[in-house]
This record gives sequence, C-alpha cells and structure tokens, in this order.
Amino acid sequence: MKNKIINLYKNNSQIINYVIAGAFTTLVSLGSYYFCVLTFLDPNIVWQLQLANIISWILAVSFAYFCNRKYVFKSKNKRFKEIVKFFLARISTLIIDMLCMFIFTKVFLINDKIAKLGDQFIILVLNYLISKIFVFKKKDIDFN
Repeated sequence: MKNKIINLYKNNSQIINYVIAGAFTTLVSLGSYYFCVLTFLDPNIVWQLQLANIISWILAVSFAYFCNRKYVFKSKNKRFKEIVKFFLARISTLIIDMLCMFIFTKVFLINDKIAKLGDQFIILVLNYLISKIFVFKKKDIDFN
C-alpha cells in the first residue's frame, strides 16, 4: 500500500503539489477576502465587494507565484520574464473572477461568501492550465 501511494505521488507530483499550493493560496485568498468584508468593506456595495476581491487577489497571487515556481513547476526560467507572464495570466483570471462574483451575487443572488468558494474552484483550474501551458513551460531543448 505504501509503495502504491509513493508511486501515485511520483507519477502525479506536479498536480498534487499544485492542489496543495492551490489550497494554501485559496486560504490566503479567502482569508484576506473575509477579513476585508467582515472588518472594513461592505460586500453589499458593488465597488467594495470588488475592492475586497482585488485585495485578496493581490495577496493570493503573490503567494501563489512563489509556491508555483519553487514547489510545483520547479522553474529555472528567468524570474523577471516569468513574473510578468504569471501576473498577466493572473490578471486574466482576475477578470473572470470578478465577472463570476458579479454574476453569482447580483444575477443569481448567491451569498458572497458561498459564491467566493465556487468561484475559487473555477479559478484554480484555469490558473493551473494557464501556468502549465504559458508561464512555467519548460524551455525547448536545443540539440544544435
């Protein structure tokens, strides 16, 4: 049984590490969002809802970059170019995040705290795909 678990991890380590890093990133995002709306921002006012979302995004993306670079994709690429690509990719999912939060809370009238949980699942999947394909892709090996 132990060997099966070890083999399962070895064969899927990137996805498993991404899910673990994503869980911690989600905690950063949710924790900072809830802190904002429970202390100084009113989620019933659209611009304050979005401001709380942006604050949580900045904190979560900063945390996610370092986790993804070091533990998930084990990147050795040039850091500046990679950071730019990472933040550009995350800006695109921020726009999707904000759109989802607006639709969930204002169209479907879902409680903002519940909406944020569903929203994070969508964003988690999109961020993995974009990171793997666009941000942390391995450089092609040049045999010439």
